[in-house]
Amino acid sequence: MRTETKVNGITEGRISSQLLLFFFPILFGTFFQQLYNTVDAIVVGQYLGTEALAAVGGGTGTAINLLIGFFTGLSSGATVIISQYYGAKDYKDTSKAIHTAIMIALIGGVLILAIGILFTRPILELIGTPDDVIDLAESYMRIYFLGSIFNTVYNMGAGIFRALGDSKKPLYFLIVSCLVNIVLDILLVGFTDLGVAGAAWATIFSQAASAVLVLIYLRKLDEDIKLKLRELKIDPMILKGTMRIGLPAGIQSVLYTISNLIIQANVNSFGTATAAAWAAYGKLDAVFWMAINAFGIAATTFVGQNYGARLYDRVRSGVKISLWMGGVMTILISGLFLLLQDKGLMLFTTDQEVLSIGVEILLILVPTWITYMPIEILSGVMRGCGKTLIPTIITVVGICVLRALWLEIVPAMNHTLLSVFFCYPLSWVITSAAIIIYYFFGDVLPKRKKQ
Repeated sequence: MRTETKVNGITEGRISSQLLLFFFPILFGTFFQQLYNTVDAIVVGQYLGTEALAAVGGGTGTAINLLIGFFTGLSSGATVIISQYYGAKDYKDTSKAIHTAIMIALIGGVLILAIGILFTRPILELIGTPDDVIDLAESYMRIYFLGSIFNTVYNMGAGIFRALGDSKKPLYFLIVSCLVNIVLDILLVGFTDLGVAGAAWATIFSQAASAVLVLIYLRKLDEDIKLKLRELKIDPMILKGTMRIGLPAGIQSVLYTISNLIIQANVNSFGTATAAAWAAYGKLDAVFWMAINAFGIAATTFVGQNYGARLYDRVRSGVKISLWMGGVMTILISGLFLLLQDKGLMLFTTDQEVLSIGVEILLILVPTWITYMPIEILSGVMRGCGKTLIPTIITVVGICVLRALWLEIVPAMNHTLLSVFFCYPLSWVITSAAIIIYYFFGDVLPKRKKQ
């Protein structure tokens, strides 16, 4: 049985230290996820050529994210529920929430498998996959979706461990998965005739490894919360709470993906060099998004546990420290890329036209990253408090809808890179302002009692 004297650092430790201890494993985990995807692209591109590379990347990844991204958003609801129960030391309901979460993952995996198999071809046609790669892409995606259950179990399990205050185990699981994927990519793609199917099977086996590790270590938790297969079932009340928090996040993820497709279409209208420059800039841009997303996840778990424990002043202090640290980090990363400019882009291309366009994009967007930072952190904070509907509405309207309207109207009148990319800082400023107003004047936290 659990000893009640055990210290929970998230609800009792130094706030800045706890946030950083939680932040870095998530950041490194995101890095390994990027490495995982990059090695996939390198191996396929080197061994199988351009068509195969196009078949496993680009639009294929976007199509997969439409389904996987929705489930990942949905699973964030389970993470919040678990963190709140655990912070309140309600271990009975923590256990119910863990078992419900795993059941949601299993059912979600089956649904993604069915939808993916049935609608792979229509989705690829909808996003305009080139005729010379669509058959390869369809083959890759159909095999990829066979591993959907492994994917959903890992993502849900990683969220459970983070909800309990452990961000290191998901990192270790991801490192193992990454190494398995690299080895199998080389073996199945480089030394067999499987082609892109080899890359898909390598992904499935690597995801299976991480899912098995998740289940093994969930069964090693303290007796009162550990995973017990005979207790796997869905608790209706916990499911309702999970959907209330996670469904808006899932819908938001889908709409983000759709808005990114609209932006990509506008970028493509400037020609191949601009599309290549945007792709190269995206590799640098990913560094900032990895870091700020890690802060958002850290804030969600920190706030979730302290909100569950009703330590509202500690939540408020955590928010201030998170915003301060996120701001410093954003300024440092922005300054580094503004200093490097084309030197950073040269990691991916030596074409002078592409580099020139890439620097133009960089100078438009990098100085405005700071305007996005409050959105990610305060959204994470509000998820931790169980408040997701209003922030989701604000984000969907302020980012997705506003960008779509801007891109429909302005570039048609003034077809320049600035007219396209200005939709980013414009939407960030408006959405940040609305999120900040809601956090301070909405019903996110109970009001302080007057003395």
